[in-house]
Amino acid sequence: MENNKPAPNYILSIFKMKCPRCRRGKMFQDANPYKSLKLSHIFNMPDTCPECGQKYDLETGFWYGTGYVSYALAVAISVATFIAWWVLIGISVDDNRIFWWLGLNCLLLVVLQPWMMRLSRVIYLYFFVSYDPNYETTKPTQFDA
Repeated sequence: MENNKPAPNYILSIFKMKCPRCRRGKMFQDANPYKSLKLSHIFNMPDTCPECGQKYDLETGFWYGTGYVSYALAVAISVATFIAWWVLIGISVDDNRIFWWLGLNCLLLVVLQPWMMRLSRVIYLYFFVSYDPNYETTKPTQFDA
């Protein structure tokens, strides 16, 4: 039996941090990563999706790859802030504007770190688990042997 519900938007599902298989279940217990800055709170995820039953931790050590995704996010944010700084304020060798950008960019990356850590987990899981419009009747993706 086909599922007649419309598929949730791919990009919005990533930014809302929804399960990649059903795009409806929450991936984190608390939607606010800044409520508590403990790592146990930032990474507080259920074992499976409450909507479709997709296991989030696909295998032992699965989340180590999120470091690469987090690095790419940090580079993308840094490039975006550099371009915005260049266009709005300018870059010059005659003064220290570049150092102001560097300091503010570092501060921004530190403030965004809890959100980036969560987002990198979501994006990484989206690499391995694809959307299933019939998630209610099919089995979830599993990699454990």
